[in-house]
Amino acid sequence: MKIPIFTDEPGWQGNQLKLAFAKRDVETVFVSLQDCVIDLAQQKPLIYIPHFDNTAPLAAFVRGVAGGTLPQVITRLNVLHMLSMQGVRIYNDVKAIERTVDKAMTSFLLRTHNVATPATWVCESRQHTEQIRQIALDNHQQLVMKPLFGSQGQGVRKLLSNEALPVPMQQFVDGVYYLQQLIETADISHDYRVFVVGNKVIATMKRTGADWVSNVAAGGRCEAVQPNDAMTKLALQAAKAVGIDYCGVDIIQAAMGEYYVLEVNSIPAWRGLQGVTDFNIAEVLVDDFLTKLQAK
Repeated sequence: MKIPIFTDEPGWQGNQLKLAFAKRDVETVFVSLQDCVIDLAQQKPLIYIPHFDNTAPLAAFVRGVAGGTLPQVITRLNVLHMLSMQGVRIYNDVKAIERTVDKAMTSFLLRTHNVATPATWVCESRQHTEQIRQIALDNHQQLVMKPLFGSQGQGVRKLLSNEALPVPMQQFVDGVYYLQQLIETADISHDYRVFVVGNKVIATMKRTGADWVSNVAAGGRCEAVQPNDAMTKLALQAAKAVGIDYCGVDIIQAAMGEYYVLEVNSIPAWRGLQGVTDFNIAEVLVDDFLTKLQAK
């Protein structure tokens, strides 16, 4: 059996997956979605994947979907959708990836499923954004502005009450204002990354940042922790809300003790988590992948 790992930059995580698959006697190849071809010239639609001739694989592991223009991104996601419709098991499911790469949809699904998450607003209008900022100020709330599509803490910033709003097409805004209430922690700023695989919490770490952003990519320090029942329940509820095989759930505890889900990551990095975990996370992912493939 040969499986494509869809990614443009295999990196450490991709190589860990390749090694874990090899231990299970499964051959893998790294494939960029932008190198795939949708061939609709024949009676039966064909999705050409490098290294697979004209035969579709049984399954595929998605490790990354590169950014690009809107048509490019849609085309790459369409490749995954079409493969799925042809019976290829996609891990994570492309619909789950779409739900979580879009922070607004993630927040909507969390609210819809009664999963605790900070107050959030999404709009395109500067006028409405100013009104939201005034309401937050009246309620003594600090707002955080995030890019709608983004990860690893890039572009995340506090929206101060006296600063001018970014122009709509400024980098990390891209015409949409995604605003979220800042949750203050009891001590030095920190949050938790809870890793969920196959409806089970397999590992958790506390991330403490040099400032209020705690992402590992932004210099956050990692520490293994045992999640309590409240964190475990919240992470599993979040994973269920977006309908996902595996994910990294970012959770924060407010100063008064309540827990909130900040984000759900469908293509999470786990290098920092692996550094404080005594088992191989990639092997857990591969085992879950193969178990789901066998049950297909």
